[in-house]
Amino acid sequence: MPRCACPMIPGFSRRESWAPLKSLSLGLLLCSAIVSLAAQENGPSAALRGTIRDSQGRAVANASVSLKAKNSTHSESASTDQLGHYAFTGLSAGVYSVHAVKSGSGEGEITSIFLTAREDKSVDVALSSNAAGGPQFFDEPQFSVSGVTDTTSLGGHGSDTVVRTRDSIAKDTTTLSKADAQPSGIAPEVDEPLREGNYAEARDEVTRLLAHQDTATLHHLLASIDEKLGDSLNAVHEYQHAAQMDPTEPYIFDWGSELLLHHAPEPAADVFDKGTKLFPKSTRMWIGLGASSFARGSNEQAVQQVCTASDLNPDDPAPYLFLGKMQHAQKLPSDEVLEKLHRFVTLQPQNPQANYYYAVALWKSRDPQDKSRSAQVESLLANSIRLDPKFAEAELQLGIVYADQGEVTAAIPHYQRVIQIAPQTEEVHFRLAQAHRQVGQVEKSKEELRLYQQLSKESSEKLERERHEIPQFVYTLRDQPPAREP
Repeated sequence: MPRCACPMIPGFSRRESWAPLKSLSLGLLLCSAIVSLAAQENGPSAALRGTIRDSQGRAVANASVSLKAKNSTHSESASTDQLGHYAFTGLSAGVYSVHAVKSGSGEGEITSIFLTAREDKSVDVALSSNAAGGPQFFDEPQFSVSGVTDTTSLGGHGSDTVVRTRDSIAKDTTTLSKADAQPSGIAPEVDEPLREGNYAEARDEVTRLLAHQDTATLHHLLASIDEKLGDSLNAVHEYQHAAQMDPTEPYIFDWGSELLLHHAPEPAADVFDKGTKLFPKSTRMWIGLGASSFARGSNEQAVQQVCTASDLNPDDPAPYLFLGKMQHAQKLPSDEVLEKLHRFVTLQPQNPQANYYYAVALWKSRDPQDKSRSAQVESLLANSIRLDPKFAEAELQLGIVYADQGEVTAAIPHYQRVIQIAPQTEEVHFRLAQAHRQVGQVEKSKEELRLYQQLSKESSEKLERERHEIPQFVYTLRDQPPAREP
């Protein structure tokens, strides 16, 4: 037990210091507090818990789990419960490794787990049935990517709005990735050309390093560099290689988002589905799965998957923003979407997008006779504009609300405000043309209609250019015809 050097009481000798009992008691209490604090700092207080899963992502009951601190020969043992859960508590801060094994299911190990004082960390372990014993994503993908093709003439099911929304959501999914060709600290000869944007030189250096050390980190970095260089086919193969070598959440997610970006929704869904089984608490993995379903036209399934993502961390705005975008492709939002978007604005009332998306959902599901809901929608949109005076979408929607209620004169100023903020918004010119015609301003109506037609043509041409810039993967699904061009 730590010795306590109790403070001397000023003005008294050691022999006399017993006299002022009140001061002495205070000193003893101080000593006790110091001892207690020392015990808390040095004593075990951290915890490590998680789920053991097999190579198919299923929870493994009665698996043997061992935990060992770095540079220690001592290990602790535990068994998983019926849900595959394990837990080690009362741990000191440090670096640990966890190893799991179950006869018939395989074994797996995670090394270099860092625990700080009083930290409660969750780490899942995937078992592999192969002899190497490393955690595996799956034994063999259910697809193969064999090439790329031009997407200039890519069609799509549904209206142009639906197709644009699907493309937008696919791109938004990739923004959730942390992968980028940026300095990584791997080696100076790689980081320097990356800082300068010399990706060809960086690629040569990474390739040289791979010849000496075949690691998932280098394959993952090479994939992000290849994507920068426009070699998307090699990029997706490198992302796959990294994920299969080291099936961590970031590597699996980046592989899936690369497939989704290049119009391969079925393979992307396969990757994200396995990812949600290995990392069921990963919000972005569930979003990726939902985005893949949406790209395949399975809108209801997509909404359910993104709703699952929103429940994992209700304070995270990302899932709600995806739900908000998805409802643009739906005539009537589901009750669950309404409930989630209501939660969004309740949790984040000062978020302009939360107010806007909930307002749109309410307006789409309104009863024309329900005046109170119309007033609520107007209030939400007005609040959204107050929070972000340059929120063009909110201004446009407020104009639509007034116009749909027959208040065309009230709608016109909002349409005009949209043109001031975002003059390239084609829809607002069409609606303003209608409004001017309804109030008898024929020439203004003709001019706005002309602008709408011009912008619509320019927008279509821009969309085609963007599709051409993102090549489409040619892929084969297992037990399907040998080539697939979605």
